[in-house]
Amino acid sequence: MDTIFALASAQGKAGVAVIRLSGPLAHTAAKKLAGKDLPPRGMRHCCLRDFSGARLDDGLVLTFQAPKSFTGEDVAELQIHGSVATVNALLRCLSEIRGLRLADPGEFTRRALENGKIDLTQVEGLADLIDAETEAQRKQAQSVLAGSLGSLVERWRRDLIRAAALLEAVIDFADEEVPTDVSPEVQTLVSGVVSDLEQEARGVRIAERIRNGFEVAIVGLPNAGKSTLLNALAGREAAITSEFAGTTRDVIEVRMDLAGLPVTLLDTAGLRETDDYVESIGVELARKRAEAADLRVFLSETTDELGVELQAGDIQVLPKADLRSSSAGVSGKTGQGIDELVSNISRVLVNRSTISGVATRERHRIAMLKAIDALTAARTVLESGPDMYDLAAEELRSAIRALESIVGRIDVENLLDEIFSSFCLGK
Repeated sequence: MDTIFALASAQGKAGVAVIRLSGPLAHTAAKKLAGKDLPPRGMRHCCLRDFSGARLDDGLVLTFQAPKSFTGEDVAELQIHGSVATVNALLRCLSEIRGLRLADPGEFTRRALENGKIDLTQVEGLADLIDAETEAQRKQAQSVLAGSLGSLVERWRRDLIRAAALLEAVIDFADEEVPTDVSPEVQTLVSGVVSDLEQEARGVRIAERIRNGFEVAIVGLPNAGKSTLLNALAGREAAITSEFAGTTRDVIEVRMDLAGLPVTLLDTAGLRETDDYVESIGVELARKRAEAADLRVFLSETTDELGVELQAGDIQVLPKADLRSSSAGVSGKTGQGIDELVSNISRVLVNRSTISGVATRERHRIAMLKAIDALTAARTVLESGPDMYDLAAEELRSAIRALESIVGRIDVENLLDEIFSSFCLGK
């Protein structure tokens, strides 16, 4: 296998830069630059030189011996001063060593997967952790990276293998009298896995929202103060405001962090009947985005006039509180009621987030639904008695294969290129 190298830290000027090498020549290449022997595992402070003997930099050289490394191969890391010129000089020297090549995006992580150091769900968790912007995203990614989903899948798989083995034992000794009826234990094992799978599948959509962000649409009549409210929430002039109704014609999006959750606020066109062709397009788009949003904030006296259905958890507040004699409502101009509105939005989304599980992607949900379908068929066949145990066992095997696809044991080769293309070179 080739020895690969790449800058593992961020591009650009920094206090420290890290260059990673992995493969059979990793330690040899590091030794050439350091000009001294390196321990199979350990750390040395070295003066790094090019092949003419000219000084490049001084830094730390860390060595990891296979299989006790991130990739499962021999690994070396060069921790150097993070100037662009220094990094480029070292990368240039490494490229001149025969047997070394620049790593492809995500190739270090892919080697860790192929060498059994992590499973596919942990690869996805690592990608999510790198992209995490909020505390909820960080916690979710850390849970997946730690192997929580992989552990669940292994437990389900172990129970189903036990169930299949019981059926196979009856099939293998069909000509002999089996003293014990295995169907009650098999049904118990299958029912437990189905219950867990159904619960996890229900939580995937919320888990995806934590990963990608919730959408909250601000809905109301024209000139209800939606854009002013959005600007107040964003703390900047994200949307154009004016006293003229119908100013907003497209959907304005602002990304925020609310209670550790990623939230995209949507300022939509005022909902009304209009003869203006362009505005009518904006109104129709506003209705569609509002209906698809996770939560709607209605700025209105009543929602009847808006033509968008109020759903469970939606929030209705009175607009333009600065023009009212009472303290009710919200005002983007004065800030009245904004803290309470943010608190209400956060509370609703946090409550919804509690049902999320450890499965975070649609492919996880699809695989779990396939497993549920196979297990449901197996339970039905089991009721027909021992003569149908071979069919039940095959359904169990189908469910096991579906679960194994989650962690990357089978049928995921076509996914790998897509997944790793989103990684940077140093991962």
